[in-house]
Amino acid sequence: MKRADVIQRLAAGVVFETQVITNPANTREWILLLSKEAGRSYFLVDDAEQVESFASLDGLIAELRQLGIKRVEVQL
Repeated sequence: MKRADVIQRLAAGVVFETQVITNPANTREWILLLSKEAGRSYFLVDDAEQVESFASLDGLIAELRQLGIKRVEVQL
């Protein structure tokens, strides 16, 4: 799911269960997984539909704040 879609859905009242997980392709990076009640899950993707990955949790926290996400579960 693209950033603009996440922001729009949050503004519309959609609640996501948000998880930060280790990127399986590069275990030194982090990715964001957004899940809805109906069991659908989405990764945060860029404009080219590539999964966004973050080299540090600090960068990911800044992204979460920009998106308006206030709760997140971190899985190590």
